[in-house]
Amino acid sequence: MKLSKLISELTREERINFQDVEVTGISYNSKTTKKGDIFVCLVGENSDGHNFAKMAEENGAVALMTEKILDTKLPQIKVQSTRHQIADIAAAFYEYPSKNINMIGVTGTNGKTTVTHLLQKIYEATGDKCGIIGTLGYKFKSTDNYAEAKHTTPQAPEFQAVLSHAVENNIKTIATEVSSHSLEQNRVGGTEFNTAVLTNLTQDHLDYHITMNNYFEAKAILFRGLKAGSKAVINNDDEYAERFKSVVPEKVEIITYGVKKDADYKAENISFSMHGAEYTLVTKDTSKKVSLQLNGMFSVYNTLAAIATAHSNGIELDTIIKVLEETKGVAGRFEAVHKHPLVIVDYAHTPDGLENVLKAAAELKGENSRLICLFGCGGDRDATKRPKMGKIADEKADIIVVTSDNPRSENPDLIISDIMAGIQTVNPKRVFVEPDRRKAIELLKKISEPADIIMVAGKGHEDYQILKDKTIHFDDREEVRKVFGSEEK
Repeated sequence: MKLSKLISELTREERINFQDVEVTGISYNSKTTKKGDIFVCLVGENSDGHNFAKMAEENGAVALMTEKILDTKLPQIKVQSTRHQIADIAAAFYEYPSKNINMIGVTGTNGKTTVTHLLQKIYEATGDKCGIIGTLGYKFKSTDNYAEAKHTTPQAPEFQAVLSHAVENNIKTIATEVSSHSLEQNRVGGTEFNTAVLTNLTQDHLDYHITMNNYFEAKAILFRGLKAGSKAVINNDDEYAERFKSVVPEKVEIITYGVKKDADYKAENISFSMHGAEYTLVTKDTSKKVSLQLNGMFSVYNTLAAIATAHSNGIELDTIIKVLEETKGVAGRFEAVHKHPLVIVDYAHTPDGLENVLKAAAELKGENSRLICLFGCGGDRDATKRPKMGKIADEKADIIVVTSDNPRSENPDLIISDIMAGIQTVNPKRVFVEPDRRKAIELLKKISEPADIIMVAGKGHEDYQILKDKTIHFDDREEVRKVFGSEEK
């Protein structure tokens, strides 16, 4: 693509040494820049791409996108924010693939992964091809393996490349997780969404957003950007529901779901058992019984989000409910990996997420069951949620094992101290501390009884642990099976 065409939609750009060169790719990493690329000098928290422009040129870059004029003979496109405008040229380079796809963007603190997976299965049941993009990677069929993605929502060039690949493969619908970081950084800029879905908004990522208002404003970008004729699907029970509704543009249909308040799609008569959750789905036109293999109140909300999204997009309720009732769950989301005791692995890593899974696990307790919770908190992330999660575990669990999550550059002992500040219990038979996560899981075997329910929270599907100086292979599910062994059929 000619450089002039690539930048034709940019505004207020300044052209230096302009030549209408042929651009064959977009790069923002000088080490992987190839001949023919335009190199985008991204300015981040820890690095400045302008310092690597010379290396990119040596590796074959034919043009630069910058925020300041550099000493080079290459054509330079100077813009106000390379981080935001890389999305504009990425969408242009791949010829705006989202215009040819039914794009569903799912945002919220918790539930994004599950909702996108449910939507993929629902659309496939109608005979349509549906892809997903998110935390686990991306894939165009539910039976495919995941292709790796570096972020919940990939950087703009990768995101647009996946959408372009989807168009080439005749994928009609994409359900994508849209993180707050990606919205604030405009990674999905240039993408037209047909439906935006809000799962919930609770504390997370305040190390980045600083305040809940900033966090809301980041999420709200998805809804503000909806065009006439599109849909906004909102959890009506969420504390921020009315604020999200207020930013939805005119001529965008607002669809609500919930449990506590009136909604277009409401769950009533909710019950839980070892076999899953049951509820009555009530709409303005009908009521239908839903019997899930999934468990917990969060599963009720996740399935309601999927129902509201799919049904408002024209899929029959009976088809949707049949798919949901056949679904067994998503990897690392309330995943039962051992039965006696019942050991559940979940990705819950926020105060709200931990509270939700512990409430769901408590619903499964028998007369002689205790609820045991093992968890930690990530390093180099929002430290204010640590004592809050400690307090929740103290209130909801009978026994607590505090350990490491992904400590990153922080001292695991200091992270644990932050967690312990929220735990009032001092009984050594009720609260255990073991910084080594592998040893902490081994400890579970020693302190548990067959009737107990154990929640191993924080890492879910992850098969790695990020330490100060290295990343090691570590999978909670594997470790649980090693410790507790296989069970008789």
